[in-house]
Amino acid sequence: VHQSKLDFFCKLGYGKQDICKVLENLGQEALEDDVLKELIRMGSKPQALESQAQPSPLKLVARGSCSALPESKWLGEGESDSPDYLRPIVIDGSNVAMSHGNKEVFSCWGIQLAVDWFRERGHTYIKVFVPLWRKEPPRQDSPIADQHILEELEKQSILVYTPSRKVKGKRVVCYDDRYIVKVAYEKDGVIVSNDHYRDLQNENPEWKWFIEQRLLMYSFVSNRFMPPDDPLGRHGPTLNNFLSKKPVLPEPKWQPCPYGKKCTYGNKCKYYHPERPHQAQLSVADELRAKIKVPLSLGREEEQHNRSP
Repeated sequence: VHQSKLDFFCKLGYGKQDICKVLENLGQEALEDDVLKELIRMGSKPQALESQAQPSPLKLVARGSCSALPESKWLGEGESDSPDYLRPIVIDGSNVAMSHGNKEVFSCWGIQLAVDWFRERGHTYIKVFVPLWRKEPPRQDSPIADQHILEELEKQSILVYTPSRKVKGKRVVCYDDRYIVKVAYEKDGVIVSNDHYRDLQNENPEWKWFIEQRLLMYSFVSNRFMPPDDPLGRHGPTLNNFLSKKPVLPEPKWQPCPYGKKCTYGNKCKYYHPERPHQAQLSVADELRAKIKVPLSLGREEEQHNRSP
């Protein structure tokens, strides 16, 4: 019995001395649970846990060595996904909510879907701008769905209400689009909206460039927030690079020449020729001239050599 319990706790990683002490105190007929509790009370740890708790020794690298440690990560593998390398997100709440509600209902659930999508990516700075009058009870001409979501997002310091008030029964609303563009421009972030803000582009040339380069469009597909994989078009950056402060540049891909060996452009050809990777790319005419010049020059040297004696 003693040997079986000793083998059992040795497999768990405990030392033989600690096990023998516990068995002497509790007796050979003690239950395994009691022995385990006593081991834990004594502060004994399995060898695997002790090895994990100890700091790993520092690895010395020879001076001048160009080899990098295996733990080091290239930019784009680990660092680009950290929150410090993700751009701030500024969401046009009215645009997103009306888009999710088919332009008929102000659907607050659409705002929540967009916020959750960026949260899952790791973005820490997310702001949603909504006019203050959306706090009022819904009316027939402006229905609102899931209005309690606005209160929850406001408590989380994500939702920001743009000011509005009533003067002699008329509502005076501040232009919330200017808040959205201004905050995104100052934070060097991304605007989430399907609006093009053409009036604000004409106001400020810097805002014009920023809106053209940092506007992220989207779609809702069955209650799923889906931004495009190519926000700036087919030849623009990917979505990951678009949302990162330090984008990862793709490796250049050479397109093979459609004419192949029949190409007559030579070194002026902008396409890739696999049949001549290391030699100078000369046109056919230049190659013929080079072949003709070689025998002519050899013949002139022979004539001069014969005349010299």
